[in-house]
Amino acid sequence: MRKSGFWAAYLLLLLAQLLMSNFFNLTPYLMLSILPVMVLCIPIRVGPVGAMLIAFATGMVTDLLSEGLLGLNAFALVPVAGLRHPIIKLVFGTELFARGEDFSPKRNGLWKTVLATTLAQAVFTLLYVWADGAAFQPFWFDAARFGISLVAGTALSLACLPSLAPDTRK
Repeated sequence: MRKSGFWAAYLLLLLAQLLMSNFFNLTPYLMLSILPVMVLCIPIRVGPVGAMLIAFATGMVTDLLSEGLLGLNAFALVPVAGLRHPIIKLVFGTELFARGEDFSPKRNGLWKTVLATTLAQAVFTLLYVWADGAAFQPFWFDAARFGISLVAGTALSLACLPSLAPDTRK
């Protein structure tokens, strides 16, 4: 995907995240977020520091324009950006870095993509739930919120993935 196409899709998905954050609060047990997969799909050529700056800006925009604690999405999203390269290396291997290409579900396999998305979503959701009030809510509430949000967020992220990581083969 060309650079401009990725960033246009990124901004549209950020807008979709803002709409979800403001209008789709279905239950206290569910927190929907596609932010981790957005950060995971940032082009490989962007280094860890650049990805963390992009994640911080994305998280702060989300926090400023939606309901919630200021800085909560940014707090949970920056570590995902920091772990982006290790997650990609763990799941997809080092070939992507050697070739300088971004990952694609069709090119790298659906199950590997599901695993990478789940890992990124788990890091984000764990930090988000913990920072959102783990000291003030019972453990079972937070555990249920983590589990439900992880499953729903991963499924939603996989649905959004084709717009961020399309198959570039001809």
